Amino acid sequence: MALKNKRFEVMKFLEKDIDTLVEKYLIPIEKIWQPTDFLPNSEGNNEDFFEDVREIRELAKELPYDFWVVLVGDMITEEALPTYESWLMDVEGVDQVNGKNGWAKWVSQWTAEENRHGDVLNKYLYLSGRVNMREIEVTTQHLIADGFDIGTDRDPYKNFVYTSFQELATYVSHNRVAKMAKDMGNKRLAKMCKIIAGDEMRHHHAYSEFVERIFEVDPNQMMMAFHYMMKQKITMPAHFLRETGGKIGSAFEEFSNTAQRIGVYTSMDYIDILDKLIKRWEIDKITNLNDEAEKARDYLMKLPSRMTRVAERMKVPENSFEFKWVQPAIIK
Repeated sequence: MALKNKRFEVMKFLEKDIDTLVEKYLIPIEKIWQPTDFLPNSEGNNEDFFEDVREIRELAKELPYDFWVVLVGDMITEEALPTYESWLMDVEGVDQVNGKNGWAKWVSQWTAEENRHGDVLNKYLYLSGRVNMREIEVTTQHLIADGFDIGTDRDPYKNFVYTSFQELATYVSHNRVAKMAKDMGNKRLAKMCKIIAGDEMRHHHAYSEFVERIFEVDPNQMMMAFHYMMKQKITMPAHFLRETGGKIGSAFEEFSNTAQRIGVYTSMDYIDILDKLIKRWEIDKITNLNDEAEKARDYLMKLPSRMTRVAERMKVPENSFEFKWVQPAIIK
C-alpha cells in the first residue's frame, strides 16, 4: 500500500475515537476561561476600570526591555493562528468539506481554544503603554500574509510530531514568562501566562497521544516521520517574523536570541523537549521495526546527547536588539 494511502487509512481508523479525545483534552466553551476574566472590566460606568488600567501601566514600568520583546513575540506567534489552522485543515485525513469529519472538528475546536491566547495578550499589551501596537500589528499581519512552511507537507504523522513538540515548547515559554512576571510583582500578567501555559500543556498531551496511537498501528512509518522531523529540526511557527520594511524572517533570530538570553526558551529546552518525547513514546521499546526504522530509532536515541554537545558551545549575543515593537525608554 502506498504511504499516502496507508496514512489516510490510519487517520480514518483513529478518527473513530475523536469525540472521546475532544472530551478528554478540550474544554467546553461555556466552561473555559475567556480573556475578559483577566482584564479590566470596561462595561458601563465601571469606576474600577480606569484604576485597573493605571495599575497595569504602573506595573508595566517595572518590567525590563527584553521581557517585553519576548512577550510581544509570544503574542504575535499566537495571533498568527489563522495560518496554523489553514495548514492543519489541509493535512491528509482532515476533511472540512464533505460533512466536516472528526479530524476537522478537532482542528476547529483546538483553534478556538488557542485563539483566546492571542486575544488576552494583545489586549494586555495595548493597555500596558509600553509597546508600539501599530508596529506589532504590522508584524502580525506580515506573519499571517507570509504563511509558513514547517516541513511537514500534508503528512499527518509529521504534523503530529510537530504539534507535540511545539505545544510543549509554547508551554515552556509561557510558563517561564509567568514565573518572571510573578517574581517582578505582576500577578495579573503572571496569571494570564500561567493559564495559557496550562492550555498548551493539555494540547501537547493530546497531540502526543495521537502519535502514540499511530505508533501502535504503523510503527515503522511513524518512526521514520519522527526521525525526519528531528533531522531537519523543528521550525518555530514564527520563523518568518519580520518588522516594518524587513525581509521575511529577519526579526526571528533576534527574537530567539532575546528569549535565550533571558532564559525563556533556550537550545537546552529544545533538547529537553526532544528527550521528553523519546521517553513519552518509549522509542527504545518499540518492536517489530524494519531495518530502516531501526536505523531511524538509533539516530533518535543518540540525538539528545549530540545536540547537547553542540548547545554547550553556543554563545548568545549579550546586547539587546532594538525592536520597533517595544519602546526602550521607561515611561514616567
